Amino acid sequence: MTKIYDLIIIGAGPAGITAAVYAARKRMDFCVISKDIGGQAAWSGNVENYTGYQFVTGPELAAKFEEHLRRYQIDLKEEQEVVSLKRRDKGVMAVRTDKAQYEARSVIIASGKRSKELGVPGEKEFKNRGVTYCATCDGPLFGGKDVAIVGGGNSALDAALQMTRIARRVYLINSFPQITGDAVMRDKIMAAPNVIVMNDARVLAITGDSFVNGLAIGHGGQENKIEVQGVFIEIGLVPNSGFAEEIVANDFGEVKVDCKNRTNIPGIFAAGDVTNVPEKQIIIAAGEGAKACLSAFRYLAQQK
Repeated sequence: MTKIYDLIIIGAGPAGITAAVYAARKRMDFCVISKDIGGQAAWSGNVENYTGYQFVTGPELAAKFEEHLRRYQIDLKEEQEVVSLKRRDKGVMAVRTDKAQYEARSVIIASGKRSKELGVPGEKEFKNRGVTYCATCDGPLFGGKDVAIVGGGNSALDAALQMTRIARRVYLINSFPQITGDAVMRDKIMAAPNVIVMNDARVLAITGDSFVNGLAIGHGGQENKIEVQGVFIEIGLVPNSGFAEEIVANDFGEVKVDCKNRTNIPGIFAAGDVTNVPEKQIIIAAGEGAKACLSAFRYLAQQK
């Protein structure tokens, strides 16, 4: 007979881990299903706006999250990807992964987001052969080389600032007329001697042989080519919500929630970057995870 949990938490980023800590303290019978631990926090560079830490790197903060999580005896289903979520009769939720199926009386979707792809020739061919989506993870591989950062928001600026200390030359390829990231980060980028900013520029193709060796750029009405050995794509994120077809999402694919983190289906809650809550920040995701767990706890108490 299939075990029915009180709660299943999908995702182990800041929102999912915080929800799990709250669930453990409430003595709920629950499990956490996730491909990895840390989520986007583990891929971030320097974090200077998380309360209690004047300065901490993303991987360091993610390690603290995991340390806190593992202090409790949590049923953690690691390296599993959720492929479907459905509400069955009598209020039981069925969560199917690529490896197994689980059931619970309530679910918190905290699956976060994934990197958006450019969709240009050469991107898929050279993925992990010069094309990467994580400067924190892969930046050290490009020491002393020329690299391009594609994007103009905070994630792109963060990646560019990381690479100024590693790469020989950093091209910032921004499709908008001006950089859109925070002023503090913009100032640092403009002051960096090895950064070349190309505004109003668009990547047309990524070129190479066995490894990336350049970019074709549309800039100023002309096609230009630049020689680089690495391409960091930082153009935004896509919500990991495809498995929840019955859940109402907005035009961006973000799960719609109310102020109590409830979705359109009773018993299913959501928190963090996968939702339509504005401002995708680590500290906001953590707070939303706490709220979602408390809402799930109250929901279950009312059902009983």
